[in-house]
Amino acid sequence: MENLVEKAQIMNEVEISRAISRIAHEIIEKNKGVDDDLLIIGIQRRGVPLAERIAQKIQEVENKPVKVGKLDITFYRDDLSTLAEHPVVNRTEINYSVTDKKIILVDDVLYTGRTVRAAIDAIMDLGRPSMIQLAVLIDRGHRELPIRVDYVGKNVPTARNEVIHVKLVEIDGVNKVVIAQKCDWINCINSKD
Repeated sequence: MENLVEKAQIMNEVEISRAISRIAHEIIEKNKGVDDDLLIIGIQRRGVPLAERIAQKIQEVENKPVKVGKLDITFYRDDLSTLAEHPVVNRTEINYSVTDKKIILVDDVLYTGRTVRAAIDAIMDLGRPSMIQLAVLIDRGHRELPIRVDYVGKNVPTARNEVIHVKLVEIDGVNKVVIAQKCDWINCINSKD
């Protein structure tokens, strides 16, 4: 049986807030301000509150509301059959046309790139945006697909047996990012010593 042992906290609430603020400013700068063509879409689950926080920060700086959407990619995943017998399906809520829009896709952790590929497929089924940019809180490396991040809160080099957990108050009741290690029961016992 495989367990996870928390190794370290790599971001606290203040550091998460700073990263979101920096990402928001970089989005404004790269897109030369914000207009009605900008749409921020969070990937369910933790990408959604991050997208909402980024949009709020942009609104504070630009004094202009930013459209936010929620994207569920469950049925676009290439590993759907291995997830669970009954995968959890969240809702996609994008109340705007994506055609000819600049989309900022937001997720918590970028790893292999497969989640982002599924999200792009889901967006393309809704219309044809003029551009898709990617914002993530954590980039942990180990890409399996040619996916590049445009805005990143923190780069965290990891081993393949490590896992990054982003915990957000909207879902988890706390704001922090931790790194954990996968281990079998013997290694878990030794890791706790």
